[in-house]
Amino acid sequence: MNEEPTVSFDQAFGALRQFTRTRRSTSRATEFCELCSAGLIHDHAHLIELASRQILCACDACAMLFDGMERSKYKRVARSAQYLVNFVMTDGQWESLLIPINMAYFFRSSAENRMIALYPSPAGAVESLLPLEAWNEIADDNPVLHAMRPDIEALLVNRVGHAYGMTRAEYYIAPIDECYKLVGLIRANWRGLSGGAEVWAEIGRFFTELRSKAEPVSGGLYA
Repeated sequence: MNEEPTVSFDQAFGALRQFTRTRRSTSRATEFCELCSAGLIHDHAHLIELASRQILCACDACAMLFDGMERSKYKRVARSAQYLVNFVMTDGQWESLLIPINMAYFFRSSAENRMIALYPSPAGAVESLLPLEAWNEIADDNPVLHAMRPDIEALLVNRVGHAYGMTRAEYYIAPIDECYKLVGLIRANWRGLSGGAEVWAEIGRFFTELRSKAEPVSGGLYA
């Protein structure tokens, strides 16, 4: 399998460090719109620069400029998440995607006109070449994936607990900045060879929070 670190991750990770700073202090504006320099509220919008996949913090006014805009350099990142109940994916289908760990996210890049598969690692997001036939089979079994918006939404898969027979696999259509947030917390908290207790606690908190705010929707064709 060919793998290569994504060149845009360090840029995206800069935005993730801003997420962390925001948690520490919500009493005053510590972040600023990266387009107009206006002060930002805690729950502010994000834009994605399509060519670099860089995440930018934005005020509502600047974010609204890019809502649904065609042929733009930026897109406004989606805000809502969906928890896909009855999602159809066999262990064999997962293995056919050639992802070396049990966690990954998948999105369509309009700049590159292709599906992209990334998985988190202690060094950041790593791209894995996605066999198109394998993806198409899963998408045909789960029509909700055909409606996933390019660049700003991703299928986020967590099969870590499932792989050890502890929990069910989880599938989400998540805003793309949530995926980068997950990669960032793994990179920031990973220790040693196995990651350590702190990083797994952070991963657990991330998915608990995502599940709590996601809307349950049917994912599979035969659900």
